[in-house]
Amino acid sequence: MSFYSQTIWITGASSGIGEALVYELSQQGAILILSARNIEQLQQVKSQCSNSQQHQVIPLDLTDTKSLESAVTQVLKGVEKIDILIHCGGISQRSLVQDTDLAVDRQIMETNYFGTSALTKGIVPSMLQHQSGQIVVISSVVGYFGTLFRSAYAASKHALHGFFDSLRA
Repeated sequence: MSFYSQTIWITGASSGIGEALVYELSQQGAILILSARNIEQLQQVKSQCSNSQQHQVIPLDLTDTKSLESAVTQVLKGVEKIDILIHCGGISQRSLVQDTDLAVDRQIMETNYFGTSALTKGIVPSMLQHQSGQIVVISSVVGYFGTLFRSAYAASKHALHGFFDSLRA
Protein backbone atom coordinates (compact mmCIF):
# COMPACT_ATOMS: atom_id res chain seq x y z
CA MET A 1 0.00 0.00 0.00
CA SER A 2 1.32 3.42 -0.92
CA PHE A 3 0.93 6.26 1.55
CA TYR A 4 2.31 8.85 -0.87
CA SER A 5 0.08 11.97 -0.83
CA GLN A 6 -2.34 10.30 1.58
CA THR A 7 -3.64 12.63 4.29
CA ILE A 8 -3.22 10.83 7.58
CA TRP A 9 -4.25 12.11 11.02
CA ILE A 10 -2.33 10.52 13.89
CA THR A 11 -3.33 10.99 17.53
CA GLY A 12 -0.71 10.31 20.18
CA ALA A 13 1.86 11.56 17.66
CA SER A 14 4.22 13.04 20.26
CA SER A 15 5.64 9.73 21.54
CA GLY A 16 5.64 5.96 21.30
CA ILE A 17 3.96 4.17 18.42
CA GLY A 18 2.36 7.39 17.18
CA GLU A 19 5.72 9.15 16.91
CA ALA A 20 7.28 6.17 15.14
CA LEU A 21 4.41 6.14 12.63
CA VAL A 22 4.90 9.85 11.99
CA TYR A 23 8.52 9.33 10.95
CA GLU A 24 7.78 6.28 8.81
CA LEU A 25 4.74 7.74 7.04
CA SER A 26 6.52 11.04 6.50
CA GLN A 27 9.37 9.22 4.76
CA GLN A 28 6.78 7.54 2.54
CA GLY A 29 5.41 10.92 1.41
CA ALA A 30 2.22 11.11 3.46
CA ILE A 31 0.69 14.45 4.43
CA LEU A 32 0.35 14.27 8.19
CA ILE A 33 -1.75 15.87 10.88
CA LEU A 34 -0.02 15.34 14.21
CA SER A 35 -2.09 15.50 17.38
CA ALA A 36 -1.41 15.07 21.08
CA ARG A 37 -1.62 17.23 24.19
CA ASN A 38 2.00 18.45 24.19
CA ILE A 39 2.36 21.05 21.41
CA GLU A 40 6.10 21.54 22.04
CA GLN A 41 6.75 17.83 21.65
CA LEU A 42 4.58 17.72 18.52
CA GLN A 43 6.57 20.60 17.00
CA GLN A 44 9.79 18.72 17.81
CA VAL A 45 8.49 15.56 16.13
CA LYS A 46 7.31 17.55 13.10
CA SER A 47 10.70 19.26 12.75
CA GLN A 48 12.40 15.86 12.48
CA CYS A 49 10.14 14.70 9.63
CA SER A 50 10.80 14.47 5.94
CA ASN A 51 8.86 17.24 4.19
CA SER A 52 7.93 18.78 7.54
CA GLN A 53 6.45 21.84 5.82
CA GLN A 54 3.52 19.77 4.52
CA HIS A 55 2.56 18.49 7.97
CA GLN A 56 0.23 20.18 10.46
CA VAL A 57 0.28 20.21 14.24
CA ILE A 58 -3.16 20.21 15.84
CA PRO A 59 -3.01 20.01 19.65
CA LEU A 60 -5.64 17.67 21.00
CA ASP A 61 -6.74 16.50 24.44
CA LEU A 62 -8.84 13.38 24.02
CA THR A 63 -10.46 13.96 27.41
CA ASP A 64 -11.92 17.27 26.20
CA THR A 65 -14.56 15.91 23.84
CA LYS A 66 -16.09 19.35 23.23
CA SER A 67 -12.77 20.55 21.77
CA LEU A 68 -12.65 17.56 19.42
CA GLU A 69 -15.47 19.03 17.31
CA SER A 70 -13.49 22.21 16.68
CA ALA A 71 -10.34 20.20 15.94
CA VAL A 72 -12.23 18.16 13.32
CA THR A 73 -13.62 21.37 11.79
CA GLN A 74 -10.15 22.94 11.74
CA VAL A 75 -8.55 19.89 10.13
CA LEU A 76 -11.26 19.46 7.49
CA LYS A 77 -11.00 23.14 6.52
CA GLY A 78 -7.33 22.62 5.72
CA VAL A 79 -7.50 19.36 3.76
CA GLU A 80 -9.78 17.89 1.14
CA LYS A 81 -10.36 14.74 3.20
CA ILE A 82 -8.79 12.43 5.73
CA ASP A 83 -7.62 9.26 4.04
CA ILE A 84 -6.59 7.51 7.24
CA LEU A 85 -7.24 8.29 10.90
CA ILE A 86 -4.82 6.48 13.19
CA HIS A 87 -5.73 6.38 16.88
CA CYS A 88 -2.55 6.04 18.93
CA GLY A 89 -3.49 8.44 21.71
CA GLY A 90 -4.03 6.84 25.08
CA ILE A 91 -2.84 6.30 28.61
CA SER A 92 -2.10 3.19 30.59
CA GLN A 93 -2.34 1.94 34.16
CA ARG A 94 -0.50 -0.59 36.27
CA SER A 95 -2.06 -1.29 39.65
CA LEU A 96 -4.25 -3.81 41.39
CA VAL A 97 -8.00 -3.23 41.20
CA GLN A 98 -8.22 -2.60 44.94
CA ASP A 99 -5.41 -0.04 44.72
CA THR A 100 -6.83 1.85 41.72
CA ASP A 101 -8.99 4.84 42.52
CA LEU A 102 -12.18 5.14 40.48
CA ALA A 103 -10.91 8.51 39.23
CA VAL A 104 -8.08 6.65 37.45
CA ASP A 105 -10.61 4.32 35.80
CA ARG A 106 -12.63 7.33 34.64
CA GLN A 107 -9.54 9.15 33.29
CA ILE A 108 -8.46 6.10 31.30
CA MET A 109 -11.94 5.57 29.86
CA GLU A 110 -12.25 9.29 28.99
CA THR A 111 -8.94 9.23 27.15
CA ASN A 112 -8.78 5.78 25.62
CA TYR A 113 -12.44 5.18 24.85
CA PHE A 114 -14.61 8.31 24.90
CA GLY A 115 -12.03 10.58 23.26
CA THR A 116 -11.23 8.04 20.56
CA SER A 117 -14.88 7.29 19.82
CA ALA A 118 -15.80 11.01 19.82
CA LEU A 119 -13.04 11.86 17.35
CA THR A 120 -14.12 8.97 15.15
CA LYS A 121 -17.73 10.18 15.21
CA GLY A 122 -16.46 13.58 14.11
CA ILE A 123 -14.56 12.19 11.11
CA VAL A 124 -16.94 9.45 9.92
CA PRO A 125 -19.43 11.86 8.23
CA SER A 126 -16.62 13.23 6.03
CA MET A 127 -15.46 9.71 5.17
CA LEU A 128 -19.01 8.72 4.25
CA GLN A 129 -19.41 11.87 2.15
CA HIS A 130 -16.21 11.07 0.23
CA GLN A 131 -17.00 7.34 0.22
CA SER A 132 -13.45 6.65 1.33
CA GLY A 133 -11.28 6.54 4.39
CA GLN A 134 -9.80 4.12 6.84
CA ILE A 135 -9.61 4.12 10.62
CA VAL A 136 -6.79 2.37 12.43
CA VAL A 137 -6.96 1.76 16.16
CA ILE A 138 -3.82 0.86 18.07
CA SER A 139 -4.98 -1.45 20.80
CA SER A 140 -3.52 -4.20 22.94
CA VAL A 141 -3.88 -7.89 23.56
CA VAL A 142 -5.59 -6.89 26.84
CA GLY A 143 -8.43 -5.66 24.64
CA TYR A 144 -9.34 -9.34 24.38
CA PHE A 145 -8.64 -10.52 27.93
CA GLY A 146 -7.78 -8.88 31.21
CA THR A 147 -4.50 -9.24 33.04
CA LEU A 148 -3.19 -8.48 36.50
CA PHE A 149 -2.47 -4.77 37.12
CA ARG A 150 -4.33 -3.62 33.99
CA SER A 151 -8.05 -3.54 34.88
CA ALA A 152 -8.93 -0.02 33.69
CA TYR A 153 -6.63 -0.18 30.69
CA ALA A 154 -8.08 -3.57 29.67
CA ALA A 155 -11.63 -2.26 30.12
CA SER A 156 -10.89 0.72 27.86
CA LYS A 157 -9.41 -1.50 25.16
CA HIS A 158 -12.33 -3.95 25.41
CA ALA A 159 -14.65 -0.98 24.88
CA LEU A 160 -12.69 0.10 21.79
CA HIS A 161 -12.93 -3.39 20.29
CA GLY A 162 -16.69 -3.41 20.80
CA PHE A 163 -17.13 0.09 19.37
CA PHE A 164 -15.02 -0.48 16.27
CA ASP A 165 -16.42 -3.96 15.64
CA SER A 166 -19.86 -2.33 15.61
CA LEU A 167 -18.72 0.52 13.38
CA ARG A 168 -17.20 -1.95 10.92
CA ALA A 169 -20.49 -3.92 10.85
